[in-house]
Amino acid sequence: MATKKYKCEYIWLDGGEPTQMLRSKTKVVDASKYNGSPSDLPVWSFDGSSTNQAQGDNSDCLLQPVRVFVDPSRKDGLLVMCEVMNPDGTPHASNARATINDDDNDFWFGFEQEYTLWDLDHHTPLGFPASGYYPPPQGPYYCSVGAEYAVGREITEKHLELCIEADINIEGVNAEVMKGQWEYQIFAKGAKEAGDQVWVARYLMERVGEEYGVRINIHPKPVKGDWNGSGMHANFSNSALRESGKKEVFEQICEKFRPEEAIQACIDVYGADNDERLTGKHETQSIDKFSYGVADRGASIRIPIIVQENGWKGWLEDRRPASNANPYKVASVIVQIVKS
Repeated sequence: MATKKYKCEYIWLDGGEPTQMLRSKTKVVDASKYNGSPSDLPVWSFDGSSTNQAQGDNSDCLLQPVRVFVDPSRKDGLLVMCEVMNPDGTPHASNARATINDDDNDFWFGFEQEYTLWDLDHHTPLGFPASGYYPPPQGPYYCSVGAEYAVGREITEKHLELCIEADINIEGVNAEVMKGQWEYQIFAKGAKEAGDQVWVARYLMERVGEEYGVRINIHPKPVKGDWNGSGMHANFSNSALRESGKKEVFEQICEKFRPEEAIQACIDVYGADNDERLTGKHETQSIDKFSYGVADRGASIRIPIIVQENGWKGWLEDRRPASNANPYKVASVIVQIVKS
């Protein structure tokens, strides 16, 4: 009888600037060597000179498995999220996961990942008329129903099913404000875990896009003009926010994000071309300003109304991260500022 094998898809982030891309390759591993922990899987090397992570004369980088999910699209498949390491075992400069200071998993994150299904033939959002023309303006597309308004539902449904089968904690999906634009939400306890889940969900989304011949566009302003951009709102909490029951605790934490250096630290990692989205219009605050408020979707940080109704216990929503932001970097800076 043939020895059972696992098809392990090693997934990592390249050294792309200003936006990192997903990379992956398959390693076949004897099932007897894998007992359910990432540490059971071997460290693997790759050519960093082809991913903007090394020079050609010293090109080896290492892939350290850190989180494993079931690969629902493959028999005996595993999705292996990896950190990129230098040959000496230290974190590579592109390894943002290693910068997160949340070893006790006190921070919980819920990321709202918006994206646009992109027609590769016409170079427009899926469902837009031929290049140079626009559909009717935004309004009927958000949470829409019907073929005229909801475009690409079969793609989002396939992605939803794959995430659930992979045991990713996806909490919902919906059509967004622009035609061809959608969103899914990922929640996890622990900043690193949240980042792992978002990246593997993004990977599965790309795989579905391959099947349908559709690009998954996460540019924060894919269509110029009077359309909402795409964000990745970061809902976050720690034990103080979840348990204090005090309005002043929420205000004190929000105020930590107000200094100019804190604003800049956030914007530096909240996604490339985010200035095209954070204009003060279309449910955003201007990129160079900071504000917060209860139920205010035009603020930098929104305090959900349910927090007030629940006696000031809950979370905050930073609405500034762009759809193309790295969730590891977003989580890292939020943890750093809140702990400061």
